[in-house]
Parts: sequence; C-alpha cells; structure tokens
Amino acid sequence: MSEIFDLLFEQYSQYQTKDIVLEIIAVVFGLLSVWYSKNNNILVFPTGMISTAIFIYLLYKWVLLGDMMINAYYFLMSIYGWFIWTRKENNTITPISRVTNNEKKIGIIIFLSSLIFVYLIYVYFDKWGTITSYVDNITTAIFFVGMWLMAKRKIENWIFWIIADIISIPLYFYKGLTFTSLQYLIFTFIAIAGYYSWKKILNKSLQTA
Repeated sequence: MSEIFDLLFEQYSQYQTKDIVLEIIAVVFGLLSVWYSKNNNILVFPTGMISTAIFIYLLYKWVLLGDMMINAYYFLMSIYGWFIWTRKENNTITPISRVTNNEKKIGIIIFLSSLIFVYLIYVYFDKWGTITSYVDNITTAIFFVGMWLMAKRKIENWIFWIIADIISIPLYFYKGLTFTSLQYLIFTFIAIAGYYSWKKILNKSLQTA
C-alpha cells in the first residue's frame, strides 16, 4: 500500500504546501464546474474561472506552457460563455443545439491554429521535442475547440472533452500532478454523463419545437 501511495504522491514532497493546497482547491472548483456544465447550470463559468485562474499560476510556476495557455483560454472563454448563456433573443435564452456546417469549419480553424500557436510557444522557450510537448499540443487543440463549443452551448463539446480528458489522465500523472490526473479521470465520467444529459434536453426541445 505504501508503495502505491509513494508512486502517486511522492513528487509532492518537493512542492510547497501552499501550491499543494492551491492545486486541490483548483481541482475541487474544476470538478464543480464540469458538474454544473453537465446540469446545464450557468455556475459552470464562475467556478471554472476560479479553477483556471489558480491553474494559470501553478502551471506557469511549473513551466507547463501549453497547459497554462489552455487555462488562460478557458478563463477568457468563460467570460464569453457567461455572456452567451445569459443573452436573450426574442426573450429566449440561448438553447442547446448541434454545430452547423459553418461552425465545423471554424472549429477546424481553431484546432489547426492552436496546434501551430502552441508549437511556436514551445519552440520559443526551447521546450519542444519531448513526448509530453507533442501530447500537450494535441490536447490543447482539442480542449480549445471543446471550450469554444461549450461556450456556444453546442452538444458536441462533450465529445471533445471526453477525448481530451482520456488523453490527459496519463499525461498529468506522468508530469507528477496526481491530483490533477485524478481530476481528469473524474472529468471523463462526468463528461460522458453530461453528453447524455444534454442529449435528453436537446431531444426534448426538438420534440416540443
């Protein structure tokens, strides 16, 4: 048992207590954010902003540049999503919907642009070439698209979250961030539940339309 514990948490002996506490707080609010998203609750955004703000600080300190940019992007997109979710057109709040052909094209542009942008950042800081930099680049691009789709209340956002969450579980564990790795494991199950929850809401709205 002690060997398993050491495997999971030994790296934290090198961290400051403050940073460990901050990571746990960020994980808790991150879980709350995904839970609120699953339930189509606007609290997804304030809770997510608290989590991402903390992770921006921690990831900058740990020189995990791609991950840091993901969280900075999440923070900005949370502001945008908060606005979209509360905006009313004809007295109707923006509903859950599926992506249009035009939005698919925009999603592809966001994905490819983020791949290039993150690659250039890694090259600039001379951090490109490790297996984590390749994986981090791909997950960053997937998360970028997922967050944009969630802000626009598109049901396909969950598919992107599920894929990127699954990849992130071993990635963060490899980086020595066990609490964050466990967070993404839980994220995966919540994202699967979120997809089916939103699907029910979408089907119901289509039937009553």
